[in-house]
Amino acid sequence: MSGSSPAARLQRLFEGQRLTPTQRRIAHSMVRRAADAPFLSSVELAGVSQPSVTRFAVALGFDGYPALRKHLREVAPAGAAEGGGVEDRFNEYQQAVRAEIENLRQLSELLADPAPVERAGRLLAGSRPLLVLGLRAASSQARGFGYFAAKVHPDVRVVDEGGSMLHDRIDGARRAGASALMCFALPRYPREAVDALAYAREQGLTVVTVADSAFAPVAAHSDLLIPAAVGTGLAFDTACAPMLLGRVLLEAMCDGLPEAQARLEEFDARAAARGLFVE
Repeated sequence: MSGSSPAARLQRLFEGQRLTPTQRRIAHSMVRRAADAPFLSSVELAGVSQPSVTRFAVALGFDGYPALRKHLREVAPAGAAEGGGVEDRFNEYQQAVRAEIENLRQLSELLADPAPVERAGRLLAGSRPLLVLGLRAASSQARGFGYFAAKVHPDVRVVDEGGSMLHDRIDGARRAGASALMCFALPRYPREAVDALAYAREQGLTVVTVADSAFAPVAAHSDLLIPAAVGTGLAFDTACAPMLLGRVLLEAMCDGLPEAQARLEEFDARAAARGLFVE
């Protein structure tokens, strides 16, 4: 690693690590002050508490911050070369975008086999009503999917909040005839979401899940899981690939709804009559 810049060496150290938002802020602070990072105290490093820095170091596989700092001094000695590779030309924001582009490329390769998406589309199209679940970080994915699904599906029920009513919502949908549940599950995974999927399957629902990994905690409670990676280069995850996969599933669901085109045309006609949109 001696032939790359201090910032690039630090970026590589953090790549692939599942860090909390607090820990990511510490990591970003280290990258910004890469040349000085091996010599800074925990307080000087990021202005956060000592326990937070200790947990950050442990998350990276070290016994504590002193061990992490010792490692940094060994791999980035004073006077190390400042040259670097291709990634050195990009700041942290650009690198986050480039990482998302890579996630989308991987999703494209996954979709080379359309069978799982086509199966999911048939399951979602055939469920009346269709339950869509997404809690905390995944709530925006569920709402977005539900918004568009409602334009072509006759009965879409979005559940984007947990609490004591969660199982009641599942029970209500099942009594109304639901056969499938569409779930978006993103890190950090709410325990309520995992429990809800387990309960949904107990009630006879087929669970289709979009998650960031095939090994996510929700996998054990999903009948069909299609993975789409999230970006971890910023303090909070970015979910371009899961969002796009949601739209792909909507397309597949439309293919399973003979009335989808007619419903879209009806909506367009009503929107025009009401002047809903500015052209």
